[in-house]
Amino acid sequence: MCGILGVVSQTPANQLLYDGLQVLQHRGQDAAGIATLDGHTFHLHKDNGLVRDVFRTRNMRALLGNAGIAHVRYPTAGSSVDHNEAQPFYVNSPFGIMLGHNGNLTNAEELKKQLFVDDLRHVNTNSDSEVLLNVLAHELQARSKGLRLDVPTIFAAVSAVHRRCRGAYAVVAMIAGYGLLAFRDKHGIRPLVVGVNETALGQEYLVASESVALDTLGFKFLRDVAPGEAVFINFDGNFHSQQCSDRPSLNPCIFEYVYLARPDSMIDGVSVYETRLYMGEYLADKLKRNWGDIDIDVVIPIPDSSRPSALQLANRLNLPFREGFVKNRYIGRTFIMPGQAMRKKSVRQKLNAIGMEFKGKNVLLVDDSIVRGTTSREIVQMARDAGALKVYFASAAPPVRFPNVYGIDMPSRNELIATGRSDEEICREIGADRLIYQDLDDLKAAVRKNNPEINAFDASCFDGNYITGDITPHYLNVIEALRGGGNANKLLDDDQMELDLAANATSM
Repeated sequence: MCGILGVVSQTPANQLLYDGLQVLQHRGQDAAGIATLDGHTFHLHKDNGLVRDVFRTRNMRALLGNAGIAHVRYPTAGSSVDHNEAQPFYVNSPFGIMLGHNGNLTNAEELKKQLFVDDLRHVNTNSDSEVLLNVLAHELQARSKGLRLDVPTIFAAVSAVHRRCRGAYAVVAMIAGYGLLAFRDKHGIRPLVVGVNETALGQEYLVASESVALDTLGFKFLRDVAPGEAVFINFDGNFHSQQCSDRPSLNPCIFEYVYLARPDSMIDGVSVYETRLYMGEYLADKLKRNWGDIDIDVVIPIPDSSRPSALQLANRLNLPFREGFVKNRYIGRTFIMPGQAMRKKSVRQKLNAIGMEFKGKNVLLVDDSIVRGTTSREIVQMARDAGALKVYFASAAPPVRFPNVYGIDMPSRNELIATGRSDEEICREIGADRLIYQDLDDLKAAVRKNNPEINAFDASCFDGNYITGDITPHYLNVIEALRGGGNANKLLDDDQMELDLAANATSM
């Protein structure tokens, strides 16, 4: 999971990009980077850490130019990223290109071999974003003959990227001397929006992961970038767009609405906040059907993203709603933190119980989801330590039983508390008196209430249905071997053999 920005402005872009990254900080707390373009010269600063820590006044002063891209990143390999893998990435041939990427390529290893053997390009890091950058650079070079670019050539190169790359990707790229390019994979898994600002000097355009960045920076929401679509804005502020995929379809990541996105964002025509309210209504209805015998004194959210769901659930059930936990906002998201001990310690640092809201009461705790169960287990115990008589637990999302391979660092199957366990077994594992999960159909309905035109979702972490069609059990074994330090190279070779056999069978 990452946050990306791209801007073509009439004034220096550095402050716009910095402010935008601050708004998207929730999408990545591991590393941050800004690249600006001044004429044909790129200026780049990036490093590990929060936005406020990575950029100092001297760094900002060096980021010259009225156009640029920016990136915040969580690692998707389970550990802190090497500072060399912070984005944006750069290649100097052809033209000079900077690129930032949100998502994950599921055929990155295959592409890396193609780049080295066929395209004569070398990838310096383990990042799939650098792979994507080199694929784009090669396709631009092949179509332009290394001479000049025009808009049709740029869009033809993006079409070729779609044909070669599999997985989820929302991309912003700056091409020296030409402009800002942004595009989204043909499945529309990761979000991307574009906004416009009318100034006395002319139009400005901003592309971002979430609409909240547009709101904060004073840009008017124009629209979502469609699945498979590319947009290109030159330095004169001329806006171009084209569908670059043969078979695009909208399948947004449903976990964006559950947890990842800010509640004040709109993604693919859907209000994140309103969706979370609906999630609370559906969960309340299920609780009424299944828990008619349970005596609940108070509903308490686990801050922050579960608050709208918990509030609406309490309203629908005519139950008191109380804030029972105070959150320390300077602690990172625990399910993405590497190491079980660090995650467990972080929960106690992150939340503190307000004793009077628990003492002598039967409490219903509402969280947005349960991933590893570490946070849930600690919070249930905190409620008991604060004096709760009974602790019931409700998840506004279904059980997370499968890894996410499209850019969220959800762990391997053996780390997910719901994999191989019934709801009753999970309830015992987290120490609750009762546990209830949202139904997947209800979660999808909560999103569709905002936009009935969304027919499908990437809900792979809940149902194991990987919409790109290329994720096999063997592929998941490779990922888990990489996370666990096993013999991934042998598995990768076997996986490549599977892919080659499948390709040969298809071509017959």
